Amino acid sequence: SISINLPATLEQLIKSIAYALLFALVLLIINDARRLRQLTSWLVEIGVMQALFACLMLFAGDYLFYHGYGSATGTFANRNQLAGFLVLNLSIGIGLLLAGMRQEGSSTWRERIRNLSSTLLSQKVRLRIYLVVMVITLVLTRSRMGNIAFFVSMTMTGFLAVWLMRQSSRPVIILLTSLIIIDIFIISRWFGLEELQYRFKEMTTQTVSLDVTRTHNLDRIQTTLYATGLHADARLTGTGAGTFYTIFPRYQGGNQPLYFQHAHNDVMEFLTDSGWIGLLLLGSIVVLSLKTSIQAMRKRRHPLMRGMAFSATMGILALMIHSTADFNLRIPANVSLFMAILALAFISYSMPMKRR
Repeated sequence: SISINLPATLEQLIKSIAYALLFALVLLIINDARRLRQLTSWLVEIGVMQALFACLMLFAGDYLFYHGYGSATGTFANRNQLAGFLVLNLSIGIGLLLAGMRQEGSSTWRERIRNLSSTLLSQKVRLRIYLVVMVITLVLTRSRMGNIAFFVSMTMTGFLAVWLMRQSSRPVIILLTSLIIIDIFIISRWFGLEELQYRFKEMTTQTVSLDVTRTHNLDRIQTTLYATGLHADARLTGTGAGTFYTIFPRYQGGNQPLYFQHAHNDVMEFLTDSGWIGLLLLGSIVVLSLKTSIQAMRKRRHPLMRGMAFSATMGILALMIHSTADFNLRIPANVSLFMAILALAFISYSMPMKRR
């Protein structure tokens, strides 16, 4: 049959149609610069509210909330999903900030002072504070792959932007330098960067052996290995969308008694559920969007379009990296935000803009 669990596959079909309609809705409604700025500003503000609520839960959890984690989770059940949500919002915020930066430099000290004063009185300061809040919360999630996805995708997109926008690469260099220096080495150090470093050290020094006490890292690795055997029995079409939790217990080894609803690896789960057909279909859409956003960075001259192309490129790269160790593509909030970012790639490439 087409699926070993038809109700679960039908549920995934309905979700997929909803995500496709959301993607089409963004493309149809966002048809001018005003609406584009409104949408992206709202998304960033939603990310900030989620970050503030996560910090409130973390620091006041004993008094206001039941909180069983020592890290920020917000309204998500898992800190890694909050990290994925924040990274996508950060990519949009960085693109907005890049779009508002001056393309040319200042020749005199009077111009520099005047530009600094206008910057401090503009909305860019508020947006910069938003980014700081989300970066702090991202560190507080203690999500290793979420932080790796953020910094690697930002660095890769920054190098791409400098290379593709050679004539106006100065704002990109200034922005990325300030993000790395101020956010990572100064602000984040006050909010638990040491604990995140400890988790990285724990991951690299841990011995992967079946004789030692299993940890969550080892369970993830074993889940991916067992899922490889599942994929080998259903290479072309898979066992049906949304059926991982149904079929995976048959392939689990006796040394892994835990229940796994998802594979903690979106690529592997798509391979087991939908086979090569489903993975190639999804991958082609994502790769086409990434290619379009990179072309927009190279061809567009309007600052807003370049900024949105930067956001789309960084967001796509970040989720691709993060999906190798978590299941963000199974969380409706993250997938919906990702659909909006995929739409931004095509909007930044094709939306007509008039310079005033």
